[in-house]
Amino acid sequence: QVQLVESGGGLVQPGGSLRLSCAPSGRIFSINAMGWYRQAPGKERELVAAITSGSSTNYADSVKGRFTISRDNAKNTVYLQMNSLKPEDTAVYYCNAHAVKAMGIPYDYWGQGTQVTVSS
Repeated sequence: QVQLVESGGGLVQPGGSLRLSCAPSGRIFSINAMGWYRQAPGKERELVAAITSGSSTNYADSVKGRFTISRDNAKNTVYLQMNSLKPEDTAVYYCNAHAVKAMGIPYDYWGQGTQVTVSS
């Protein structure tokens, strides 16, 4: 029943910006880390950025200096600010939450994906 809900994708010109948001639709017992993945046509899904509950971050080399990930632990919400967008950033972006259920069982939640298209 609980799902991750993503928003903020769309069409933008090269050099433009977008801000993605992701939050669960219901209660999740404990989230250790959240992140964003993307999958471009004909390519494998790759990690874009991740953030832990302690606010440590990790970025793909291709987006360092352009993208910023942040989270609001109280709302279990993660954001991805994307600046200086390039056509190579075009992909479906997926939100991920690495969580632990009440009985101590690790579980990954995923969003349905949101399309980001960078084109003139």
